[in-house]
Amino acid sequence: MATVIEKTGKTVDEAIAAAVAELGVDKNDLDIEVLAEPSKKFFGLFGGSPAKIRATVREPEPIVEERQEDVEVPEEKFEPVLEPSPVEEEPSQAFDRDKVIDAAEDFLNEVFAAMNLQVTMKIDDDPEEGCLIELSGKGLGVLIGRRGQALDALQYLLNLAANRKNADDKVHFILDVEDYRRRREQTLIKLAKSVAERVIKIRRDVKLEPMNRHERKIIHTVLQDNDRVETHSAGEEPYRYIIVSPKRTRR
Repeated sequence: MATVIEKTGKTVDEAIAAAVAELGVDKNDLDIEVLAEPSKKFFGLFGGSPAKIRATVREPEPIVEERQEDVEVPEEKFEPVLEPSPVEEEPSQAFDRDKVIDAAEDFLNEVFAAMNLQVTMKIDDDPEEGCLIELSGKGLGVLIGRRGQALDALQYLLNLAANRKNADDKVHFILDVEDYRRRREQTLIKLAKSVAERVIKIRRDVKLEPMNRHERKIIHTVLQDNDRVETHSAGEEPYRYIIVSPKRTRR
């Protein structure tokens, strides 16, 4: 009877190596069946599982001696070469905004189920402004993350997943958790005004913490009409930041 074992590892190769070590045979003497591919943690926060394989030691094949007179040489046959049939392209489907929104809702439900979260979704679709999905429930701080980084990442993945079948028309999805984005916007407005006052007082540049594009736009917008300071962005994503400087007077 063939020897069969199951092993796990961070990768399939690591699991195979463990099987080889335990059985004391060469890898080429094993039949390997991958039972599970390794999965990574979503957002580095949950989930994740190791690779799992089943290794079977091959039975040695019996050696059969053939006499020369018993070996038959098959006659050569020539098969006709057939031209492959042309593949008909499927007609492109008309853009259906409701289906895209349904796909977005299904994607989020899968994420929340994997995270074991009970989440209520409120969807407010505006073709001009985008589709706002407001999330509410208990223990949703994990969806926001530090300064909204997890929320921004989930929003990015949502837009990719829901729009993956649409080449031209797309639905822009905006995710919010219990009014976090409005509260964050109010915080940024206060920050912009406070930093502007400090720059005017000390007459030196002030560098803000890295922010995403939407948050940087809020800072720029708040200070664009201030005739005593000016703003510009510097650095590379995702660490791009704003510098608030005293406005240089022209002589």
